[in-house]
Amino acid sequence: MEPILSQEEQLAQTNFCVIVPTYNNHKTLAKVLDSILTYTKDIIVVNDGSTDKTREILENFPELIQIHHPENQGKGIALQNGFNKAIALNYEYAITIDSDGQHFASDIPSFIDAIQKEPNSLLIGSRNMTQENVPKKSSFGNKFSNFWFWFETGIRLQDTQSGFRLYPLRLIPEKHFTPKFEFEIEIIVRAAWKGIPVKNIPVKVLYDPLERVSHFRPFKDFTRISILNTVLVFIALVYIKPRDLVRKIKKKGLKKFLLEDILESDESNFKKSAAIALGVFIGISPFWGFQTVLLLFSATLFKLNKVIAFLASNVSFPPFIPLVIYGSLKMGSLFITNTAPLVLNDSLSLTDVSKNVTQYVVGSLVLASVMALLLGSIAYLLLTLFSTPKNKTNN
Repeated sequence: MEPILSQEEQLAQTNFCVIVPTYNNHKTLAKVLDSILTYTKDIIVVNDGSTDKTREILENFPELIQIHHPENQGKGIALQNGFNKAIALNYEYAITIDSDGQHFASDIPSFIDAIQKEPNSLLIGSRNMTQENVPKKSSFGNKFSNFWFWFETGIRLQDTQSGFRLYPLRLIPEKHFTPKFEFEIEIIVRAAWKGIPVKNIPVKVLYDPLERVSHFRPFKDFTRISILNTVLVFIALVYIKPRDLVRKIKKKGLKKFLLEDILESDESNFKKSAAIALGVFIGISPFWGFQTVLLLFSATLFKLNKVIAFLASNVSFPPFIPLVIYGSLKMGSLFITNTAPLVLNDSLSLTDVSKNVTQYVVGSLVLASVMALLLGSIAYLLLTLFSTPKNKTNN
């Protein structure tokens, strides 16, 4: 059994620094720095072009490493320059803390204790957003951010916007694309995509309306964050989630993967069959070019097994496409009258289909619905018939 280290020993044995990005927070900066010095002298301050008394205040802290931007470049750039300096100085971890006074340096030992237990994690301080004086826009923005982080990574967090964090410096992505507040979203999403554990730890928070100065611009920054999330969702649906599926299959082998992740997964037989129905519906529907994106979005939205849904969507696998198109056109002919009869043979071409677009679209949606209901029902009956006692209990 390993000896239990004291707080001082943990702090001394962990190779970390504290990065403080600051911009026009002269009212709280000195107090924040003094509180951090209680726990460590390894501090990097990044003055992001402040126009107040920040530079004069920092002259009273000559022992700290200081980076001064000639003009404001954004929090993202400030953090990136702080990370680069910390890596150059061979630190393993960096704790970031805002200079607006909302965080307590007394929580630094909590980060160190957590990283000792789970090395190489990215830790985010989870604030109590329901307490008094927390701005409503901050609470809403946090919930908004939490939802999209979950959608993009599959990881549920209570707080994704806190600036009080611990980063594993040599594991986080080296290149970044966002310069301002949205950087803190980009980096945790891309870190999660790299397989870095991203977790919350509880921290205290203080919202003092008399001293705290926020530089968050609701319209501009919310717009930038929304654009970033749109890009991240697209990448997640088109590349990350299919990539993770392929990796999982390769790691386990197809047979073991099918047995463990599909037949013996924790989902009930109803949810498995619903995932199959969803996959069949989207696979047959006329959403060519968007099927994978729509499938993964819908499976995530309805909390269905994405793997099962993806496999079922291959009902439109290339060899079956002529049958799907012909079946859609024939089904559509029951609802849309067309004088040009269609015959399933080698002469069936895209030109024939283009002349019957309405018939095809209507028919494909009807066919997709019928086949989804039929195959989903068959799947449910088979799964119920052949499921193990464990899975029968879940029904």
